[in-house]
Amino acid sequence: MELCLNSTKLLNLHQKTHLFVPQNTVSLSFNHQILPFTNKLQRVPSNYPLSSFSRQVQFLQPPVTSSPRRSSLIKASAASSAAADVEMEKLPADIKVTESPEPNSRVRLSVEVPAVVGQDCYRRVLKEFMKRAKIPGFRPGKIPESILLNYVGEENVQKATVESILKRTLPHAMSSVTGRALRDSVRIITKFSDMEKAFSSLNSLNYDVIVDVAPDVKWVPENGYKNLKIVVEIDNEISAETACENEIRRRHKSLGSLRIVTDRGLQVGDLAVLDISAKTIDEDESNVQNIPAAESKGYHFDTEDGDKLIPGFLDSIIGMKRGETKSFPLVFPESWHQENLRGVHAQFTVECKELFYRELPELNDSIADKLIPGCTDLNQVKESLLQKCRELEQNAKDQATDNAILDQLSKMVEIDIPQSLFEEQGRQLYGAKLLEVQAQVKLTEEQLATLSSPKMVNEYLEDQKDNIINLIKQNLAVGDIFKRENLQFASDELVKEVQNSIAEFKRHKQKYDEDRVREQVQDVLEGAKVLEWLKEHADIQYVTR
Repeated sequence: MELCLNSTKLLNLHQKTHLFVPQNTVSLSFNHQILPFTNKLQRVPSNYPLSSFSRQVQFLQPPVTSSPRRSSLIKASAASSAAADVEMEKLPADIKVTESPEPNSRVRLSVEVPAVVGQDCYRRVLKEFMKRAKIPGFRPGKIPESILLNYVGEENVQKATVESILKRTLPHAMSSVTGRALRDSVRIITKFSDMEKAFSSLNSLNYDVIVDVAPDVKWVPENGYKNLKIVVEIDNEISAETACENEIRRRHKSLGSLRIVTDRGLQVGDLAVLDISAKTIDEDESNVQNIPAAESKGYHFDTEDGDKLIPGFLDSIIGMKRGETKSFPLVFPESWHQENLRGVHAQFTVECKELFYRELPELNDSIADKLIPGCTDLNQVKESLLQKCRELEQNAKDQATDNAILDQLSKMVEIDIPQSLFEEQGRQLYGAKLLEVQAQVKLTEEQLATLSSPKMVNEYLEDQKDNIINLIKQNLAVGDIFKRENLQFASDELVKEVQNSIAEFKRHKQKYDEDRVREQVQDVLEGAKVLEWLKEHADIQYVTR
């Protein structure tokens, strides 16, 4: 049984302007985003188009930032080693590694490779070239060094030797940050050409590595999360009784027929199709600007939802007839959801393109079965809907509480967020949004390529910077509390949720990385445990708007 509350269905189908979205309140329609660890997993398949951003260790010239890539959320409590996949090979001598902190939770590793290690790598490279080279008159492996260098090219041997040195020494260099380094964040910033020159003259090698590490979480005040005081604002429409009445009215309206209004103007209860535009009001006419968020063509406006619009809009268009155009001034309230429009004086222009009224059947027991199949009277309809609304009321209240707690946590922590973690979180969110778009509209390969281009992704990261940073703070704060309070969850919960998630991937015929799925499931379960603990220890007050 479909349950669409707050009469949002018609608006969601036709709405084209941000001006007519209800204020950011908690309601039973669940229109706002829930954080990853308090909601179902964001199932981003491992072969998603954004995977083209993945990379291995790269040679970069400072101060180049890390290149775009796709990866899963990194847990603050257990960051993986950046060189975990590379086996540590014994060296003929120890390398020297000097560690120094860098801004944004980065560490610089200055690596000094002694000549004996470089010479050993050089001999190995020569031996490998000897095996593969086919020089007339010489057996493989028995070629004199001077002949081999002349045949292969001394420069190529030099390059291969430097690469061998890096491959063998990097895991040793990274051992000092094992357990702290963030996955795929290692960047060798010394120029490869400089390393070639240094090795050719000294047989030794020095290079610098930059790696992002799991940031420290500083609580202000210390342990402040243990004494949270939370005020949760609840919209009055969250009331199960109110929501039930709204849903009955919505279903009743859906049974009616639309008739064209011909002999009067717009009244409350009508449905109008409007063309809307707005400009800022300024004494200096040269400074007047259009308000793109207010522009809408063919906007379907249900007058019974007039309280969800900018105050005064409905009153200004009452009485308009089909084909009529009207212009009027309005002021955006200071509580408006778009900060850049708060307090703005605007001149609206509205053209009424179509005007309809509803011809409704009488609301009595005779239409009960049409409201909810199987019901014989209105009392049954109300009881059935009320039960559903009560469940949603509790869910919405829990969600509002979780959001309020998480918002408070983000304000209590100071975290030096590394760039790679910011990009990782942002790209995962962007990938999830693309999946939502794909689920609603079948995108062509060309459209998908455009939307997943580095330019589009970087624009999203810039536009959503504050939201991404806030989300990272919440995630890291939750992970820190889970560790500090020694919280645990049952292992069979993890196994069960991983199986459910994998089954979901298979059902949608999507590829997946089981290790990444496990990490995400663990994040969700840890987050749930932390929120449960915080609710038990917090002073929570509920305020109805």
